[in-house]
Parts: sequence; C-alpha cells; structure tokens
Amino acid sequence: MTQPAQQQDVPGVQSEMTPKPDCGEESYRGTGQLKGKVAVITGGDSGIGRAVAIAFAREGADVLISYLNEDSDAEEVRQLVEDAGQKAVLVPGDVSQPQHCRDIIAQAVAELGGVDVLVNNAAFQMSHDTLEEVPDEEWDYTFATNISAFFHLAKAAVPHMKPGSSIIGSSSVNSDMPSPSLAPYAATKAAIANFCASLAQMYGEKGIRVNSVAPGPVWTPLIPATMPEEKVESFGSDVPLGRPGQPAELAPVYVLLASDAGSYVSGARIAVTGGNPIL
Repeated sequence: MTQPAQQQDVPGVQSEMTPKPDCGEESYRGTGQLKGKVAVITGGDSGIGRAVAIAFAREGADVLISYLNEDSDAEEVRQLVEDAGQKAVLVPGDVSQPQHCRDIIAQAVAELGGVDVLVNNAAFQMSHDTLEEVPDEEWDYTFATNISAFFHLAKAAVPHMKPGSSIIGSSSVNSDMPSPSLAPYAATKAAIANFCASLAQMYGEKGIRVNSVAPGPVWTPLIPATMPEEKVESFGSDVPLGRPGQPAELAPVYVLLASDAGSYVSGARIAVTGGNPIL
C-alpha cells in the first residue's frame, strides 16, 4: 500500500493530506468510559491527538486541545468534541516554551475544573542522513517539544490529579528500533518511554497511573511535513501488516489507559506497530 508522493511545510495540516487520515470521525462509538473526566491532549488538532480527542469526548470527557498554529484543524476537532456533547477548549502555542506548558494546565483547571488525564502527544521530527545536517537549534527544539514539554506539563498537572488519574506519553517504535535518519526524534521517544516508567513508580502511591504508547508508522501530518516525498510514498509498507496505521486505530489504546478499565495498568509501554515488536 502506498500514498501519493506529497509534502507540506511543518507542522503540516491534516485537511491537505491525500488520503486524509481516518481519526474515527465516522467510526468511533463511545460507551461512557470517561464520563466526568477532564483530559488535556497536546497535538490534539490532527493525527493521533485528534483521534484521541474524538474518542475521549465520545467516551464522556471534556477536552483541552493544545496545538501549535493549525487553527482550521483545531476548529474541526472542537466541533467534533462539542457534537459529542462535551466541552472543548483550544489552546494554541508552542509547547517547547515551559511557561506555555504551565499555562495549558492552568487553563484546563480554570475552564474545565481540573485535570484527570494528561496525554503528551505533540511531537517534532525532521529527516537527516547525517549528524552534520542537523542544526543545533533543531536538536534543541526537538528535545524541548517532545520530552521537556512532557516534564513541564506533568509537573504542573500532578498537583491537580486525584487517585484514578492517568498520564499517557506518546512514545514510538523508534524508542528501541531507531531509524538513523530520525536520530533526534528517536532519542526523545526513548526518553518518553523511560520517563513514563519513572513516573509510574513515583506516583503509584498517589493512585496516578502512567503509561506510554509506542506507535509504528501512522498516517499523520507529521509524515508529509517532515519526510522526503519518496519516503512518504512508501511509508508503512515495510511492516508485517503491509500498511501504515490510521490514527483511529490508536485511539482505543489511549481510552483503555485513561479509563478505569485500565486500573491496574501502569508502567507499561503498549506497542501499536502493525507487527514490529518492541523490546
């Protein structure tokens, strides 16, 4: 299975992708698993974050959607959350900035009444064949966006979390099967998995569960925005299932980890990779 060759500017816009990713807009059916909860989702405008926002809302959660500047995508998600009968708060801005991370949590508390679920999902990557090609500023920005933001968000959120709350980090199959052309990104995804494992032990006695999800190749705006056209065209064809995943195929795992159905799941890294194992 291949996609048409295509490229976008970073961060990428879902509405301009061909084919458009399936985030469960037409297919996800909720059963009230997150009724009464408040969720904060970074990168919630598109891709996996969008699918998680739709699923969480249809499961009964109010949702704060953090995103960089993709206003049209974010407005679509707001409408989908409100169509599910839930509150949606949109917060644009750059999570590489520590104060913005703190402001996200403060806004969730002020407008939605607290934080029960934190999904650290926003990510940046670029493809390079050698270290010499990686600008110093890009290395720093990748770490600030992917892992330092997680630290600042979690640090701000934990004081508001009650027993039964959940923190979920979006890791990657790259966390232990790193693509050499994505070295900075892969290193941050390993750090996310490791950080989640630490937090699970740190906050278990408070009743806060912490887990990570390790996606394989998933069709999101990050792909045409950060990869060469030839890699976009063949993206996901090398996994055992022979195709990239759709964001909607990730959402049920996030729902499990956020819900009381996952009440004894903490410190886990769950692979959703199309067949490639993680260690």
